[in-house]
Amino acid sequence: MKNMLVGKRVLVALSVVLLAVAAGCGKKEMVKSTDGAPGAEMSTPSSAETQAGGQITSETLGTQTAMTEAQAGVAATMEKPSEFQDIHFDFDQSFIREDARPTLRTVADYLKANPAASILIEGHCDERGTAEYNIALGERRAESTKSYLVSLGVKAGALSTVSFGEEKPLDPGHDEAAWAKNRRAHFVRK
Repeated sequence: MKNMLVGKRVLVALSVVLLAVAAGCGKKEMVKSTDGAPGAEMSTPSSAETQAGGQITSETLGTQTAMTEAQAGVAATMEKPSEFQDIHFDFDQSFIREDARPTLRTVADYLKANPAASILIEGHCDERGTAEYNIALGERRAESTKSYLVSLGVKAGALSTVSFGEEKPLDPGHDEAAWAKNRRAHFVRK
């Protein structure tokens, strides 16, 4: 009888631990920017849902407020257009491929011809791997791209980098064709 009681207590304790771990898994990763701007590091705000006394409650928003917040969310995650083509990377790699070099020469020529211009290089990954790993890989891709542009004669001060990891996929598919499109560096003129 005592063994059953101890077993039940262990099961309850294990359930509590699993619930605590599951609650912690919903956190969003921070996006690191190296442009030095104040407030460049931002975390995603948490949901309006809160857990109180074991029950989940949620805040109801008016239609106009909900529409405004939804539009702001879309604007924050939309891909900013670029006059330059994205460059792509091989799986789990951050080295500059041969097919990316003409695009990088175009970007370098533009920046050298326009000394007041600056570009943000966004590093992106496919959905495979952990969020932390993909943020780091996106950072390596952006930094590799920046280093290559500097080697072509671009001033380092004209370039900044940010990693979005897997958070902003270009193609939402779950196959190699989609993943290949998402492993990229994207250029945004500032």
